[in-house]
Amino acid sequence: MNAQPSNDPDAPRGCPVAHGSAELTRLYGPEAATDPLGIYERLRKEHGAVAPVLLEGDVPAWLVLGYRDIRRVLDNPRQFSRDARIWRDWREGRVEETHPLIPMIGWRPDCVSQDGEPHRRLRGAVTDGLQAAADRGVRRHATHFANKQIDAFADAGRADLVADYAEYLPMLVLTRILGLPQGEGRQLVESSAHVLKGGADAIVHNDRIMQILAELAGRKRTEPGSDFATALLEHHAGLDEDEVISHLRLVLIAAHVTTSNLLARVLEKILSDASRLSGLISGELNISTVVGEAMWDTPPLVVLPGRFATVGLELGGHHIEEGDLLVLGLAAGNVDPDVRPDPGVSVQGNSSHLAFSAGPHECPGQGIGMAIIEIAVDVLLHRLPGLRLAVPAEELTSTASTWESRLDSLPVEFAV
Repeated sequence: MNAQPSNDPDAPRGCPVAHGSAELTRLYGPEAATDPLGIYERLRKEHGAVAPVLLEGDVPAWLVLGYRDIRRVLDNPRQFSRDARIWRDWREGRVEETHPLIPMIGWRPDCVSQDGEPHRRLRGAVTDGLQAAADRGVRRHATHFANKQIDAFADAGRADLVADYAEYLPMLVLTRILGLPQGEGRQLVESSAHVLKGGADAIVHNDRIMQILAELAGRKRTEPGSDFATALLEHHAGLDEDEVISHLRLVLIAAHVTTSNLLARVLEKILSDASRLSGLISGELNISTVVGEAMWDTPPLVVLPGRFATVGLELGGHHIEEGDLLVLGLAAGNVDPDVRPDPGVSVQGNSSHLAFSAGPHECPGQGIGMAIIEIAVDVLLHRLPGLRLAVPAEELTSTASTWESRLDSLPVEFAV
């Protein structure tokens, strides 16, 4: 990543300049917060399917923008590992353990940070635990908490469906699934948001999450229950203490953030289009269709961290060196003109989007997230007659960090 630009016309395009150079585009800061898609398209025009960028703290990385190139990275862990211990900038001391990127990119003893047999062992424990949790009533929990959230604003005739509904509902369901006290939910929502946002507080909030989950694991060793924490502790894969806590963290942050973001975007789509809303209410339209559209157009993670090149190779016309960091532009890949030349054309029935990742590390909890969203939408539409946007759809705004783009608010009105 430290190579200087070449004057050789036959050299691979867009090789990164010196570490920390201001010539590279930053995926953080004011422009990235307000127009991430504009940045992705500019980078695509300048560099093609892969572009050199800077992450928080001016850490160099390759942003993969092309759909096929993203799939190549996701499907080939032998060339593109998830093991951050091979990351050259970390290995050579340019990225400290206290860097705000570490909670999202750094190595942990969980299945996301492993490949091969270690990954299969840990992934099996997570998959089995999540399946057991799903069998024990995710839809029932989602229905209970959806009604409880709506009860708090149903008599007001107006609400913000981000702050009053989508932001907390998934976490309330997850606290029940994981075995946490319900009262921990709001604090964990705040801390998860800070971890995704990065910045100086990311490490502090990550430590707070780890402390809460360590206490949960200790409690469940002596007081087991029908929950995900107990399932991990008792799994035949024999997870140690650090592995159990790390997987609790993984599921908590990943499931909450992605489900919360996706729920807000699905509600935005429904309320911005009268035909979608009436179709759902009448039963002519299935909620899974709208969810599929949202996963193509506004995936809950716009950029997926991170992969590390195990060897020097070519990708998207660029030379990637061993130990380079790659981050995957899921939102950019979903609108890659090579696979989606007209984003306005319906994607109904096409589930080949990148929203859930792909390959060995494809999201194992997507069924639970989908169940929460389906119940959340169904309960909302049946509880709130005359539900409509309180502002024109074009006035809705979003704020992005490196990894996600969150809908700021979704003000609505309804009959009382």
